[in-house]
Amino acid sequence: MNAKPTPPKRTRYFKRKPRTLTLGGNQFISLGLTHHVWDDIYHYTLTIRWPAFFALAALGFVLLNTVFATLYQLGDHAIANQFPQDFSGAFFFSVETLATVGYGDMHPQTLYAHLVSTVEIFTGMGCIALVTGLIFSRFSRPRAKMMFSNHPVVRAINGQSTLMIRAANARQNVIAEASASLNLLIRESSAEGFKIRKIYDLKLMRDRHPVFILSWSLMHVIDETSPLYGATAETLESTEAVIMLTIEGIDETTSQPMLARHQWSYQELRWNHRYIDLVRDGEDGHSYIDYTVFHEVLPLPESEEEGLAG
Repeated sequence: MNAKPTPPKRTRYFKRKPRTLTLGGNQFISLGLTHHVWDDIYHYTLTIRWPAFFALAALGFVLLNTVFATLYQLGDHAIANQFPQDFSGAFFFSVETLATVGYGDMHPQTLYAHLVSTVEIFTGMGCIALVTGLIFSRFSRPRAKMMFSNHPVVRAINGQSTLMIRAANARQNVIAEASASLNLLIRESSAEGFKIRKIYDLKLMRDRHPVFILSWSLMHVIDETSPLYGATAETLESTEAVIMLTIEGIDETTSQPMLARHQWSYQELRWNHRYIDLVRDGEDGHSYIDYTVFHEVLPLPESEEEGLAG
């Protein structure tokens, strides 16, 4: 006798909707991931936009008061001096109880009502603490206000081919002990045809900045030890190259760690170009830093391009 197949157990997991991620200009669509209803709600409430956060909090507030108002209505004259006498009166009494306001005109008058209000007051204290904590967490999260140039450039500096990236602290406060790391992500294939994405470190001429306030030009010398040595626009395209920059430091205003990250695809790299200078001296004796030209690059004259030939 054949055994009946065991039906699959019910689970509260559900498949995530496909999510599009962008890495170096390439789009990846994630499929097949499962997600538990409550496993990441804290991260969700921290990352959604403020209007959505307050709308979600308001919806929860209304639903919770609706539940308790229904419980009050199930009792026999549970609320003294209820006004209005219909469901709306119970709802307003629930709002006062949940917020622990207690105006005094309406109050529980039966044992049943006292039990419901006790549960509601305890629930209200927990909800108020939870929402207050979430709001504080959202406000207190350090956020870097960092600018990154639209295009990394490769140019000759002191006769050496150099990758150069411009970054700036748009908040213009002090970021103490700032550190930077530069990486190259490329797609490689083994002799057996196995494809893998490998990450290489790109050594910076100066990877630390004690007081990062205005701008920072990060430079990597493309010599024999560099993963970019001998690379061209064509070879970087064939490997779907991505350049990734991460800057970390301590925000002196809040004394909290901050982090900013940016990435560029091979298509955004500009060969034999230079950045327009940000700083200029004015006739009044002051120095000016002009962020309107922060992203602008210019091609090098032919005499300087010869320095990249090696």
